[in-house]
Amino acid sequence: MRVTLLNKNPKVYSCNVYFVRGNWNAIDDVNTLIDVGTNEFVLNEMNSMESTGVGKRKIEQIILTHEHFDHAGGLKFIMKEYKPEVIAFSKISGVTKNAYDNMHIKVGDKFCKVLHTPGHSHDSICIYCEEDKILFSGDTALNIKTPGGSYSSEYVEALKRLAELKVESIYSGHDDPVLSNGWQIINNSLKNVLASKIIG
Repeated sequence: MRVTLLNKNPKVYSCNVYFVRGNWNAIDDVNTLIDVGTNEFVLNEMNSMESTGVGKRKIEQIILTHEHFDHAGGLKFIMKEYKPEVIAFSKISGVTKNAYDNMHIKVGDKFCKVLHTPGHSHDSICIYCEEDKILFSGDTALNIKTPGGSYSSEYVEALKRLAELKVESIYSGHDDPVLSNGWQIINNSLKNVLASKIIG
């Protein structure tokens, strides 16, 4: 699995957009975007991208980590040019397949699991590749450095679940990627959340 963090338009608030390919651009790899950003800027990035496999579309699949505009606003532009399958937990316009908890999806050259992680939003999901120990976390908060504040019980349960995974790399919706010891960050966050106020 190769993960590329695409550039963002510095003038527009947007999420991180990740382009995921297989290591060898094999015909059965699934070229995937995880989130698409606010507007059509990602198209410029994709159109300047090197070859992504003979006889393959550059974008065959999109996975939205949730429906917020900074993650899904550019969907209509990508759909028009590349006509990918679009997977999301929420049934927003353009989604062609609804995700569900524990769903398995091929991303690049690896099979990943969808984990429903409500808290930031009702439809938030993470995508976990066990083989490569990679977690695409969207806006699910995983780097909570101190106790304090309040958290929903459903978020706490989601964080407990993530803390059980073997995670080295975390590709989040807005922070810089973490490429090692991601599990330590998640476990420290869980400790701080459990020392805070839990609602519901």
